[in-house]
Amino acid sequence: MKEITFAEVLNIKNPTIIDVRSPVEFKDGAIPGAINVPLFTDEQRHEIGIIYKNEGPAAAKWKAMEFVSPKIPVLLQTIKNYLSEDTELVIHCWRGGMRSNAVVTFLEFAGIYCWRLLGGYKAYRHYILEQLPTMLPNQAVVLHGLTGVGKTEVLKILKKKGYPILDLEEMAGHRGSIFGTIGLGDGHNQKTFDSLLFKGLLEIKGAGYFLVEAESKRIGKSVQSEELMSKKLQGININLHTPIAQRVKLLVSEYVLPYKDEPWYFEQISDNIDKVLRRVKDVEIKKMLVQTLVDRNYPEMIRILLEDYYDPRYNHATLEYEGLFFEIFAGDPVDAAEKISVKLNELSFQPNMVLNNY
Repeated sequence: MKEITFAEVLNIKNPTIIDVRSPVEFKDGAIPGAINVPLFTDEQRHEIGIIYKNEGPAAAKWKAMEFVSPKIPVLLQTIKNYLSEDTELVIHCWRGGMRSNAVVTFLEFAGIYCWRLLGGYKAYRHYILEQLPTMLPNQAVVLHGLTGVGKTEVLKILKKKGYPILDLEEMAGHRGSIFGTIGLGDGHNQKTFDSLLFKGLLEIKGAGYFLVEAESKRIGKSVQSEELMSKKLQGININLHTPIAQRVKLLVSEYVLPYKDEPWYFEQISDNIDKVLRRVKDVEIKKMLVQTLVDRNYPEMIRILLEDYYDPRYNHATLEYEGLFFEIFAGDPVDAAEKISVKLNELSFQPNMVLNNY
């Protein structure tokens, strides 16, 4: 049986990683790009765990065999479908134990030879947590700006131009406003955030700097490390300015138009507005926000939120950043990205990064 560490997996040109854990385990945290082909359903795994606790390992193994035996042909065919000439299969479970061992054995009997990940997902997570603090480029260039200036859009444009980007909101599956996870699901937990950050840092490996959006330490359910926050707080800062009309337009196009007719949208906006109302002291502003909600006048709601809720809180958030600030005034994200490119060139930060993948 061929065995491999995750550090060695990174040297494989085109690995196909098969995660044989149950769906609930996979959802809780997975190697980015891994394919879930579960050996047991969530219910089967739970039942085996109860038998193990009450009757011991022998009885649990027997029950596991009863569950697995009928599904072996389908299981092997499913994995075989992912096999191609230009890829190598890597199989893993939680700790590199019985589940991955069994699947690799089944595959070998069928004439399919693959790698078994030593230590499984647990070893992978230990590895990336150990590596993350050492992977950050030396210099951070931090993009600031009031809510709605299009910082995320600007980063995406700059990434296409070849600049080394870390999109922390995408990694967290959360945006830094009351719109939070609209269109993004429930947001990512810490395990997923760490995995996507590791993947993102691998992609810009070798860069002397990285561009990142100014965010508070917590983004949704995820928390940035002390090392990452320290790099940002001591970085070079670019403060983006965009007219209020453009900010409203961008937020409407991103958070309202794609979802406003969905049955869940009004309820989610209502819940989010309710959280804001608890923090707003001005009675008139509260009344206006409630009325825009009743009227479903989302553009006006956004304008009020920007001018009377988010903007007054913004300056305080920038005070903890220690580095130089450069001001950029732009009409839209495309204009902003072009002007930021000019500024980065002046600062000797060049694009044309060659992305690394695993």
